[in-house]
Amino acid sequence: MNQSFLKSELTGWKPLELAWLAAATAVILGLSLYWRDSPVSLLAALTGVWCVILTGKGKRSSFLFGTVNVIFYAVISLQAKYYGEVMLNLLYYLPMNFVGWFAWKSHMNEETGEVIKRRLPPKRSVLIYGLTAAAIVLYGLFLKAMGGKLPFIDSMSTVVSVTAQILSVKRLTEQWVLWIVVDVVTVIMWGINFAQGGETVATLAMWSVYLLNAIIMYIRWNREGSDNEV
Repeated sequence: MNQSFLKSELTGWKPLELAWLAAATAVILGLSLYWRDSPVSLLAALTGVWCVILTGKGKRSSFLFGTVNVIFYAVISLQAKYYGEVMLNLLYYLPMNFVGWFAWKSHMNEETGEVIKRRLPPKRSVLIYGLTAAAIVLYGLFLKAMGGKLPFIDSMSTVVSVTAQILSVKRLTEQWVLWIVVDVVTVIMWGINFAQGGETVATLAMWSVYLLNAIIMYIRWNREGSDNEV
């Protein structure tokens, strides 16, 4: 990495943003150590939290942490038999991190070191949400036939994530609405897994942080992207 990239990634941080990053990291570490979670779960959770916070901040390094996260998270999902999550991460998120890395490169604000945010017109947003809902039903039936756990919850998490990641690469504010849906569903999914004896507290904490982060970032991106409607 060159010095200009590192300088861009490290500039523009406000005290509250740094406090949020530190607090989220501390929560993951504390819970993981207390519950003696596995090193794989801890690494997946830490890199995942750093990825979503950096995405919200509009920093390209989010895709670097995202690449590490999807590999470890796929391993955890495979162990829990959440096959939709496994396929989503290895077949989709992994290559999309490379796509996002290059897609954001040409749309960075040199003054702030952040990506330039945009927003969709209401009609296009509704169309995207409708198509996503239809895909959830179809993929849920497929996962049910495979014998996966909670197929329609798994499907919702997977399908909405696919759409949200595309919107993220395109720098669109509407991604955060979908991430909120994904995070709520996935918190429930991993909460059930933990309640049934799964040793995934770091993963559950990771998705809880994702949810709070998505709400915060929707408010921020909606404000900053209001002048850049597609």
